[in-house]
Amino acid sequence: MGVIQAPNQTPADRLDQMVQQYEKDLLRICCIYLRDRTAAEDVVQETFLKAFRNMDSFRGDSSEKTWLIRIAINGCRDYRRSAWYRYIDFRVSVDQLPFLSSAPPSDDHIALTMAIMKLKPKYMEVVLLYFYEGYPIKEIAKMLNLTDAAVSSRIHKAKQKLKAELEGGEDDEK
Repeated sequence: MGVIQAPNQTPADRLDQMVQQYEKDLLRICCIYLRDRTAAEDVVQETFLKAFRNMDSFRGDSSEKTWLIRIAINGCRDYRRSAWYRYIDFRVSVDQLPFLSSAPPSDDHIALTMAIMKLKPKYMEVVLLYFYEGYPIKEIAKMLNLTDAAVSSRIHKAKQKLKAELEGGEDDEK
């Protein structure tokens, strides 16, 4: 479990360290989740503000990264529920998405990313956390307040939906 603050470290120093360490991961998750880079940047910024305000209440039940991802996903959920979200242009171009490496993404990677962006949020969340971030099912269940079985089921259904999308067929289950 990550320690939120070393004894000789100020909260501002700790925040700087967290931004350096986790900003790209959070931005990637939020960008794919919201399908809008500007909105994702806003949610990531709000995530770090909330973390800064609540550093004292961090219990250490999970790692810092898990804590920040949970705050970010909740921020994305809130943003998607807002009336403003209806006015976003969802035709995001792939060059706006932050990828893991500086090399241009392959056509397969682009197709997969676009297919993930089409998933319902409940499936997108588990795909991003399990496959992109590498979290185990138990940790994802804690993050999303779900049972391990629910996370496993969502991963299975998401894989089916992605397979159907990438093979060009339609998935009957909605």
